[in-house]
Amino acid sequence: MKEIIEVMARALVEHPDQIVIREIESDDEILYQLSVASEDMGRVIGHQGRIAKAMRTLLKASNGRDQKRVQLDIVDQIEEQQ
Repeated sequence: MKEIIEVMARALVEHPDQIVIREIESDDEILYQLSVASEDMGRVIGHQGRIAKAMRTLLKASNGRDQKRVQLDIVDQIEEQQ
């Protein structure tokens, strides 16, 4: 899944080296946090959130038979775990 998010994000942004994806897994959910350069944030979110919604739809469709819920958050900056 992480690879799918990275491929989609790289196709949209102008600074692919600044893409950071963090995976947080719990018993019933997998949360992906996507962070890109501030200049690329609009490209990833899209007009009225259409691109972000499409990315989330593709993730849910590619989830397949896995029983865990998949969620994608687009964040300004990913905080490091302590």
